[in-house]
Amino acid sequence: MKFARVWALCLTVIAVFAVALAAPAQAQSSKSQQPRVYLLRGLANIFSLGMDDLAAKLNARGIKASVHSYVDWEALSGYAVEQAATGKRPTPVIIIGHSLGADAAIYMGNKVSAAGVPVPLVVTFDPVNMTTASAKIGKVVNYYQAGGSGKPVSGPRVDNIDLTGSGQLSHFNIEKAVDLHNRVIAMIVRPAARPVAAKPKPKPVESTAGADAAASPAAAPTVTPAATPVSAPVPAPAATPASSSSSSAAPASAGTETAAASAASSPAGSGTSN
Repeated sequence: MKFARVWALCLTVIAVFAVALAAPAQAQSSKSQQPRVYLLRGLANIFSLGMDDLAAKLNARGIKASVHSYVDWEALSGYAVEQAATGKRPTPVIIIGHSLGADAAIYMGNKVSAAGVPVPLVVTFDPVNMTTASAKIGKVVNYYQAGGSGKPVSGPRVDNIDLTGSGQLSHFNIEKAVDLHNRVIAMIVRPAARPVAAKPKPKPVESTAGADAAASPAAAPTVTPAATPVSAPVPAPAATPASSSSSSAAPASAGTETAAASAASSPAGSGTSN
């Protein structure tokens, strides 16, 4: 018995240490699954400074992001594939570009996803050439202006959003729009879903049951008074004559005998007088 207890204690200690060692590993793996964002500027590497602003916002939220020239997209694709393979699981790669950098973002997304690295999102701001996104890319969101330099992107998972006539937007400032930055950040930094908010559904069921329960007592009093007056008169007359048969019968018979006697005596008196 003592040996069994000691053995059980040893197993418990081993299990505790195993859990303690696994926790940091799980935390590290969850951190490694954060996406790596690459942003590509357009012509001359000076007209797309909104990419720098967006990268700063992402880094401030704990998402690693870096800005590059569109001419480096091929070399950058190889680098992204190498970096994604450093962990146990490939790190997701997100690519954002403006103008010629938007064209390069599609090319880079196609190449990186073809290498087996997950590319959940590519965002383009006003691409200037017709491009086709691979079906291996999770989603492509293209903000463009059809009336200007922008072009739609082809592909099975592309969402082309035409911003023609949207305020003061143009090809030279579309990548700097704060509202569009917020949309992109919301797509990358997604808040955790809370299924608890969906649990109010049982409440209507309980309230319905309560309403049925509340309705049944209301119907009960209606039936009870209707049954009481009908059944009450029946036993009442039956019980009254049974208990006072001698006293009530006596006056009735006495009145009958008196009437009979007066009726009998009346003819007898008339006969005597005659």
